[in-house]
Amino acid sequence: MHQARTTCPYCGVGCGVLAQVDGGRITGVAGDGEHPANYGRLCVKGSALHETLGDHGRLLRPRVDGVEVNWDTALETVAERLSSVRRAHGNQAVSAYLSGQLLTEDYYVANKLFKGFLGTPHLDTNSRLCMASAVAAHKRAFGADAVPCCYEDLEEAELVVLVGSNLAWNHPVLYQRLRTAKSRNPLLRVVVIDPRVTDSCEIADLYLGLAPGTDARLFNGLLAWMADKGRLDTIYLERHTQGLADALAAAREDDTSVAAIAADCDVDPERLETFFFWFASQLHVVTLFSQGINQSSSGTDKAGAIINCHLAGGKIGLPGAGPFSITGQPNAMGGREVGGLANQLAAHMDYPTPGAFDRVTRFWSTPTQIPTLPDGPGHKAIALFEAIERGEVKAVWIMATNPAVSLPDSNRVRHALAQCPLVIVSECAAATDLLPYADIVLPTSGWSEKDGTVTNSERCISRQRGLLPPPGEARHDWWIMVEVAKRLGFGEAFAYGHPGEIFDEHARLSGFENAPEGEGHRAFDISGLAGLGREGYDALAPIQWPVTAKAPHGTSRLFEDGRFATPDGRARLVAVRPRGPVQRLSTARPLRLNTGRVRDQWHTMTRTGRAPRLMNHRAEPFIEVHPDDAAAHGVNDQQLARLQGAGGDYVARVRLANGQRRGEVFVPMHWTDQFSGMARMGALLAAHLDPLSGQPELKHGTVSLAPCHPQWEATLVVAPGVPVGDAILDHSAYWARIPLAHCQRWQLAGAPQASEATRDWLAWLAEHLPDPVALWSEDPSSGRLRAAGLADDRLRWWLMVGPPAELPGLAWLDARFDEAAQGQALSVERRRRLLAGCDDGNAASGPLVCSCHQVGQAAIVAAIRAGDTSVEALGARLACGTQCGSCLPELKSLIEESLIKESTEEEGSHAHSQSKPEAINVA
Repeated sequence: MHQARTTCPYCGVGCGVLAQVDGGRITGVAGDGEHPANYGRLCVKGSALHETLGDHGRLLRPRVDGVEVNWDTALETVAERLSSVRRAHGNQAVSAYLSGQLLTEDYYVANKLFKGFLGTPHLDTNSRLCMASAVAAHKRAFGADAVPCCYEDLEEAELVVLVGSNLAWNHPVLYQRLRTAKSRNPLLRVVVIDPRVTDSCEIADLYLGLAPGTDARLFNGLLAWMADKGRLDTIYLERHTQGLADALAAAREDDTSVAAIAADCDVDPERLETFFFWFASQLHVVTLFSQGINQSSSGTDKAGAIINCHLAGGKIGLPGAGPFSITGQPNAMGGREVGGLANQLAAHMDYPTPGAFDRVTRFWSTPTQIPTLPDGPGHKAIALFEAIERGEVKAVWIMATNPAVSLPDSNRVRHALAQCPLVIVSECAAATDLLPYADIVLPTSGWSEKDGTVTNSERCISRQRGLLPPPGEARHDWWIMVEVAKRLGFGEAFAYGHPGEIFDEHARLSGFENAPEGEGHRAFDISGLAGLGREGYDALAPIQWPVTAKAPHGTSRLFEDGRFATPDGRARLVAVRPRGPVQRLSTARPLRLNTGRVRDQWHTMTRTGRAPRLMNHRAEPFIEVHPDDAAAHGVNDQQLARLQGAGGDYVARVRLANGQRRGEVFVPMHWTDQFSGMARMGALLAAHLDPLSGQPELKHGTVSLAPCHPQWEATLVVAPGVPVGDAILDHSAYWARIPLAHCQRWQLAGAPQASEATRDWLAWLAEHLPDPVALWSEDPSSGRLRAAGLADDRLRWWLMVGPPAELPGLAWLDARFDEAAQGQALSVERRRRLLAGCDDGNAASGPLVCSCHQVGQAAIVAAIRAGDTSVEALGARLACGTQCGSCLPELKSLIEESLIKESTEEEGSHAHSQSKPEAINVA
């Protein structure tokens, strides 16, 4: 057994991970106490990384036109078909769509191959859905896509503002770091600005529940308020910026009174002015912003309005100060460094950058090969798939992402893919919504196998080390592209034998003709990491760029000298004119849709869906609704309901939430056709884009809400290998698949048809499941039924007809499936309890709260009622909240709710006891 250092593949925090490797397996993971991003902390997703591994469900061999082939055949076919498209239709008929899940080395080879040697500009990435507006705002204000802050600034700040960021769920380790900083510094204030009351509000000193899309109006108002109250840093503005007059003039085109701004943003005026005063009064202010800002048709301007306020107050380039864009993916920033966006060349050089085209051409040239760089930007993500639909782009190579799910108007995207002549997919999972559209499927390595670097939200480059060999015939993405390049005749330019050689070229390009004081100086420069050699690359410790001869140990914070990457060295304040969401409410779609992540899931669940304990915090797709809206639309808590949006429908279970704004609903982004029948968030949204960044308005949609009235609901739990086929799913109005440790749970609901009401369940089971009914209990009057199928006294399946609220805790059943897998027959005692689905002490545990220790809500509430009324006491009794800390806000909320309920019950009891004597006297 040995311990190895690597990096977590989830969010942009970029946590260091210590992996225990034993006998060719990773048996456990822990946080790396020496990594500056997390200092030993891991969230529940990171803590479960070793549970997502294994060959099951992995792509193991290449496929061409549905037939498994060897690598030589697959690579030759890719090269031949790409060449054929280029010959027939030109270079621009070829495209690629990449992912922040790729390592920097993968990204570098892809960008060089497609733009440099295939000569197509149409290479973009799913970072377009995540960070493109922040990128555009950085470049417009600072002259470069350069995040000025570092994580240490959270400890140095006097005020931290969270805008459009549920940090507690989306970047839990950073949230815990902020929480710790606040506990150590009572003077540190936290403000949360978000339409929803989220778990991040647990540490908030002030919450502004603004109307969706009004962020720019709020920050424009702040800029004007600072000017009116004499709170601008005039010295900093004069020395280091330009554009204040235009920015202020634009802000003042609207009424800048606090009352008017509060009315437009739908927030309390006193709370708003408190925020204005706190922001203006403190120098050390960090504003963390994420998808709530970026995923908008005016996301660049929203980010620009935030940056304006920091520049105007001189709150940048200082410890504890700056606008801080928090990246959504582990290597979204690394992809931008190498040119992974369609409007970039490489090494932070864009088409408009003077001399960039010529510089990249000369650097990539070999003695006998000169690259054929396109002379202008290519299609950004949405435009790319529209061009595929129009037939202008004939070939697309998609790597490590799933546009059939994640893009808006996803049904239209699927139509485009279905008619595209050549779809190549590089993927590690054997089942995704994208694979049915692929002509060529290439099996790739995944986390624990990939070897290279990633860059996190604070510009920190870390090694993601390959700890295990790829399973089957899976190969690294960079290797696949190098081999295709060789077969295309570009071998001289792609003579890489190790990712360290790719990184070295990337580092050299970053410093190529990049003199620190010269014209066209680029902020991104890691030339100090060139020439590491294989040993130095393998041992590379986390380091923040720029890394140069002058800064060999990296750079924590940018713009400390007040000089920016613009031609004159001055930052730009920009004129921002607020715009609301493009999709307008209507009689047909009267509710505003908000979308986002949930705590224990990641993107389209390709990885997290393999870890059963991550599936049970939010086991099914859901629709979060305020109780008043639920009543108005005739839906109840835990009832199935349907949303209808611009591009399709969404069916999921209702969750009532007082923290949800009235007139709005929230749905998660993660569920795909692999996990539910009609729960793709992308199907609800139209493809409206920010005109500057091309980022789609994924945070804003409009929907209608209506109840579903299935004739029946059922829970079917099956052993591995027991098929739940299309005959079951196609005749279900709703289904969701929920992996458990030793079995699969299927939540089913029947269509509201008269014939379903008289279903003969025993006949249905005999028709659709392979093993006969061995035990059953039926109540025809209520429609309830429980049944189980056995083979050789081993449990094969278990069914409960009835709402899921009647389910017992499934841990006992899960253990029985494990026993069956081990060849153990059911004991007489356990057979007797099988229909109940639980042992005497294993009743319903309620929703899962603590994923690390699998503690349910029922046990937590019982402990609170028994006197454990602090998170520390709950941790001591149940262990919840003692590992990653992600559930601490939820624990605190449960304590508060239970105490309020207990107080209310006591008051009612007291009032009742006071009235008793009168009642007795009357009697």
